[in-house]
Amino acid sequence: MPLSGPKPRWLTFDCYGTLIQWDEGLLAAVDRILVKHAGSTVDAATLIQVYDRYEHELESEKPHRSFKDVAGSALQMAMEELKLAYAPEDIEILTGSISRMPPFPEVVETLGALRQQGFRLCIISNTDDDIIAGNVAQMGGHIDRVITAQQAQAYKPSRQIFAYAHRALGVTKDDVVHICASPHLDLVAARDIGFRAVWIDRGTGRKPLADYVSDETFPSLDHVARLFSTSPWSS
Repeated sequence: MPLSGPKPRWLTFDCYGTLIQWDEGLLAAVDRILVKHAGSTVDAATLIQVYDRYEHELESEKPHRSFKDVAGSALQMAMEELKLAYAPEDIEILTGSISRMPPFPEVVETLGALRQQGFRLCIISNTDDDIIAGNVAQMGGHIDRVITAQQAQAYKPSRQIFAYAHRALGVTKDDVVHICASPHLDLVAARDIGFRAVWIDRGTGRKPLADYVSDETFPSLDHVARLFSTSPWSS
């Protein structure tokens, strides 16, 4: 459906996979971990798939655990399932690499263009403050606010993290447009809460929801700045 409604005061963004090259960085980190297991037939894609399953399960549990704790437990459980010996330094390889993952090529310029159009920009991310700091530092100083799962004590797609973000920004769901690449986290929340969303479909194979259509879909972030510069916002 085409984007409509009042002009948003804030644009909120998913970070990893939307702004930051998550899949590429995660694959490189897992390849480093698997170097120690040269005799194994397990490839990086298989380990990531099993890791993702455990990570999402652990993120839904209460009480809240830090992302580093969740990621470490998920990695250990995945490696044990795949009969790979886990060592504490493995999680350091994984989480230590996240902060260094770079933005997609068009991201910094696009964020600057959106700021010039008068929007304020906020990241809402399933991570810890110290992990995301390195990624935000690569975004040209264009990010006004960062909301993490650590601050909200909840992970997407929970309503809790978005409610926390909207309170922190002093907005309602109608004052924002959320921009994301994750159909199983962010678009689930958009469907359930009712905020407007733009899906950045970067061709990763992640499937859209069967019962929800985003307001707009684009293959990269630069399309968003062009759309917002010409949108006939209602008053």
